Amino acid sequence: MANIKEVAALAGVSTTTVSHVINETRFVAEETRERVFAAMRDLNYAPSLVARSLKVKETNSIGMLVTTSSNPFFAEVVRGVERYCFEQGYNLMLGNTEGQAETALSYLKMMLRKRVDGLLIMCSEGQQEVFNQLDWLKNLPVVVMDWGMESKDVDLIADNSHRGGYLATRHLIELGHTDIGCITGPHSRAPANQRQAGFEQALQEAGLTVNQEWIQEGDFDCASGFSAMQRLLAQPKRPSALFIFNDMMAMGAISAAHQAGLNIPQDISIVGYDNVALAQYLSPPLTTINQPKEELGRLAVTRLLARINGVRVDNHLITVDPDLVIRQSCAPFPAP
Repeated sequence: MANIKEVAALAGVSTTTVSHVINETRFVAEETRERVFAAMRDLNYAPSLVARSLKVKETNSIGMLVTTSSNPFFAEVVRGVERYCFEQGYNLMLGNTEGQAETALSYLKMMLRKRVDGLLIMCSEGQQEVFNQLDWLKNLPVVVMDWGMESKDVDLIADNSHRGGYLATRHLIELGHTDIGCITGPHSRAPANQRQAGFEQALQEAGLTVNQEWIQEGDFDCASGFSAMQRLLAQPKRPSALFIFNDMMAMGAISAAHQAGLNIPQDISIVGYDNVALAQYLSPPLTTINQPKEELGRLAVTRLLARINGVRVDNHLITVDPDLVIRQSCAPFPAP
């Protein structure tokens, strides 16, 4: 494989000039640049990206820590992030932490060794250990997506979960339901609490009682949605409608209802949250709150690139508004 000295000899210039042409670190006359590029082509020379990154202190790569890529919501956001990174000329280095702080730190150290230009952290709540490392991240630009702590050292891009919870519950109320329950996410996570606050606000505005027995906690996965629905169905009186705090739990809840011999929406109406691609193919297709996943990814990458390029920003918290997608998993009460 050719080296930089052979390129310089063939082009009739110094190795320093070849380096300046490759790294664009100093003006080089166009005629000289053309000779260097011609020599590189003739010798099939490919400059070392690692060496270039050490000189210009940029690798055109971004690291991303995500808590789990098995959830369709995260996979769809990651796809949007990757697409926008590619459009901007950046590579994405992905680390799936599975919610484990030790794994997150291992990936973080690896990404720092690879000299990523910036870092995206998605679903970081509960991983305080990661944020404790910000002292030794020094000047690495960081943007947190979806969940996480607010800090002057990072930007936070999040969906307006309170509004989403309110919209879901208002939809059920407008369909005539008064006995409305919910399956929440873990109360240790801010979006779960915000969605519940929106749920309760909508009930209170309508003069309806919040029945604590009809509020069951899940863990944002199918299995916990299945178990929570079983607990609700075991009660002497069940709600006529449910707001479920993500589509994965809604899938589990629908399965539990079907196994109990119930029909949706005739026996119980359900609204999910996230609008993952699979939601439209459930039976029945799921009414859900749409998180603008493409916008979430685009905003995160845009803000991170601004930080990488030294653009000053005063607002460190950006929220994106969700909207309601109506399908066939809800019916007016009483059901026809």
